Amino acid sequence: MNRPRGLALSALFLLACALPAVLPGNSVPVKTDSVQYASGTETVTAYLASPDSPGKHPAVIVIHEWWGLNDWAKEQARKFAAEGYVALAVDLYRGKQATTPEVAHELSRGLPPDRALRDLQAAVSYLAALPSVQPERIASAGWCMGGGYSIQLAVHEPRLAACIVNYGPLPTEAANLAAIKAPVLGNFGADDRGIPPDAVRAFDAAMKAAGKSTDIKIYDGAGHAFENPNNKDGYRAAAAEDAWQRMVAFLRARLR
Repeated sequence: MNRPRGLALSALFLLACALPAVLPGNSVPVKTDSVQYASGTETVTAYLASPDSPGKHPAVIVIHEWWGLNDWAKEQARKFAAEGYVALAVDLYRGKQATTPEVAHELSRGLPPDRALRDLQAAVSYLAALPSVQPERIASAGWCMGGGYSIQLAVHEPRLAACIVNYGPLPTEAANLAAIKAPVLGNFGADDRGIPPDAVRAFDAAMKAAGKSTDIKIYDGAGHAFENPNNKDGYRAAAAEDAWQRMVAFLRARLR
């Protein structure tokens, strides 16, 4: 007796998932989907959020924190889509997620850097082939571990048009800095013990000395992961909002 009703509810759920959503405070409708693409001999799953409007759009590769492709990472993709970008949030952990720092530490340590970079370069190719994407206007944006992979993608991927790093580890080797073609936006916390301000300033100075374009901001009173409200003790709402507005302005200037 309950099966038809259950099937009907399932159908309604699927229909609701397929309908475009409008994020609060923004009039651009967003559609989302789970997609797969090839990375070498493997298959990568990703979360695709797109403006529900015709034509070609710039794109952003969203790179998750060490927690994995969780709801917060997907929310960032939807926020970019609401700003007019096709956003692809890549699952570097192949379906795994962490809810404790201990598990997150193990997942991040177990992620082969070469595989992660290959997945991200394949994401550039996937986006570039989409009819809805302007292939010459693809950026990356990452947080924490994902911020480090965002800048590494800029080192190894000349097709990248812009790079955003939110409190991620930064390269120091001169050869790596020289290889970066994309302009870089960085948001960091002054109290971040893992990514100390002196290292951020040294990176900024070295990039500028090499003739590279950087826009780096260090937020007083903020530590690591200050943009994520799930970081109960470390979340800084004002700094997080300012960092987001900086990202929006940066992408508008570089990709529009």
